[in-house]
Amino acid sequence: MEAGLINWLRIGVLGMIWGSSFMAVSVAITGYGPITVSAGRILIGAVVLLILLRFMGISLPDIRAPQGRIVWLAAFGVGVFSMALPFFLLSWGQYYVASGFAGVTMAAVPLLVLPLAHFLIPGEKLTPRKFIGFMIGFVGVIVLIGLDAFKSSGLGLEPVARLACFAAAACYACGSITTKLTPKVNPFAFAGAATLLAALIVVPTAFVVEGVPTIALDKPFWAMVFLGVVPTAAANLLLVSVIRSAGPTFMSLVNYQVPVWSVIFGTLFLSEVLPPRTFVALGLIMLGLAVSQRWKRA
Repeated sequence: MEAGLINWLRIGVLGMIWGSSFMAVSVAITGYGPITVSAGRILIGAVVLLILLRFMGISLPDIRAPQGRIVWLAAFGVGVFSMALPFFLLSWGQYYVASGFAGVTMAAVPLLVLPLAHFLIPGEKLTPRKFIGFMIGFVGVIVLIGLDAFKSSGLGLEPVARLACFAAAACYACGSITTKLTPKVNPFAFAGAATLLAALIVVPTAFVVEGVPTIALDKPFWAMVFLGVVPTAAANLLLVSVIRSAGPTFMSLVNYQVPVWSVIFGTLFLSEVLPPRTFVALGLIMLGLAVSQRWKRA
């Protein structure tokens, strides 16, 4: 099978995996607090990744090696911005918004990367084409979140939850930039280090804030196990494989799929009904992505 076809299959699977994670979070938070759900999936993901690294004979980055401290600092940044913070924000936000809505906000991630990359990544300037795409997508984000999210009008916590989901997308954008700025290092070792550091941050926080959870072998528990093994650990390894083979530009195609899968899973398994403006917003965000990106063949 050709490498190009394999990479297309990989990002197809990744889109489905990440799209399903929002449904799983909605199930997990019925039994656990949002920080506990975040801690559980990260801890499980870290354990799985460290076992796999041991099996593959790969060591974590050496802090004594040249630029080793920079690598671990970058891993800390990725652990915070790509796992600890967004996992909590999404878990909390999904108490008040549908899983499909949370998934749609993820379409904004590559758009948010554009202005950050303009200032932080050499050779990634915000060209007129990218700026037009960013503005189209930004309008879609405003439609998606709604102006009521910026008001203190006693509408309950749903408007704030929409902002929390968008803040999670902003965290992922920061994590993406941090990854791009990381010195050259074994990507599997880096993923393991980042997940381990995220676990060291969020697990004690969960114990302090929400206490030791009562474990029961029910749907919320298995949803959290699924989140740790599949969207956190396995998806990280699949993500690395695609980037190593086809590059980050091709990898960004997955952002077209995640919102669609999140809506499909939320509708089929959670009986969610999303307001029409969600699909208008998704269309605008996708159009902005299409305008701003210049795809390369795998």
